[in-house]
Amino acid sequence: ERIELSATVEAPRDATLSARAAGTARTVAELGAKVEKGDTVARLDDGLPRAAASQARAQIESAKAALALARENHRRQKPLFEQQIISALEFERIQSQLAQAEATLAQAKAARESAEEQVGNTRVVAPFDGVVEERFVEPGEQVNPGARVLRVVDSAEVKVKAGVPERYATDIQQGAAVDIRFNAYGIEPRTGTVSFVGRTIDPQTRTFPVEVSLDNADGALKPEMVARLVLTRAVVEGALVVPQNALVRHENGQSLFVVETSESGRVAKRVDVEVGARSDGKVVVTKGLTPGDEVVVLGQANLSGGDKVEVTNGSDG
Repeated sequence: ERIELSATVEAPRDATLSARAAGTARTVAELGAKVEKGDTVARLDDGLPRAAASQARAQIESAKAALALARENHRRQKPLFEQQIISALEFERIQSQLAQAEATLAQAKAARESAEEQVGNTRVVAPFDGVVEERFVEPGEQVNPGARVLRVVDSAEVKVKAGVPERYATDIQQGAAVDIRFNAYGIEPRTGTVSFVGRTIDPQTRTFPVEVSLDNADGALKPEMVARLVLTRAVVEGALVVPQNALVRHENGQSLFVVETSESGRVAKRVDVEVGARSDGKVVVTKGLTPGDEVVVLGQANLSGGDKVEVTNGSDG
């Protein structure tokens, strides 16, 4: 039996990039631009943070010089303290000056790191190889922290996702063969295998998710494109298959009319049947039919047992 499901094409890597700082947008990558991981795809005005970083570096140099003097003074005064030439109070003051110089240098280094981080925050960087799909900011616009700037999509490989009714929970396995058909004109059907089968049922739709990974190097498959997954639920070897519309339903079940030869000619005979898997308008008859039986497929709704029938070429009997 084959199961046909509505599905959607999705890009597994799809990121909306936001600003990490406030400022004026200076450069923004063009729509459709191919980018690589680590590329700067947008840049904000970095004048103020760069000035702060320069000031922090200057403060570091000043703090280093002050620390060098404090260390030298401590080195010279320590023997004098040990010889009791200077008082303990005076040496404590010298030690305090050394500790203060060390703390000042540490603060200057922290200020430099913060300023350099702010400079880095003016850059928006591609998290992976992909294409610029949307641009939310134009050069010259003011941007606030957290504001959307660009959307980057990697669709070199896509996933086709669908929800499978829970009644098929034991039938769909990872690695199962799948045919994928697309509504878009000109896109040929593709084949793939199930790469993911969800373990939980959605309580609203009573379905579980499945995914099929497909190579999309040619870029023909677009995210959000509608598709249909056709999965094989079971293969029935040596099955007796008839058109589904040949079945006649009644209160006790289902029947078929078969053709048998009598003294008056070829007549219809009703046989009760049991059926199994259904697919593509056909149904497997599991009981009541034997190989070689000719089945009435047209006009059977108006037949009764014993009615004469005419067999024509091209019928599905």
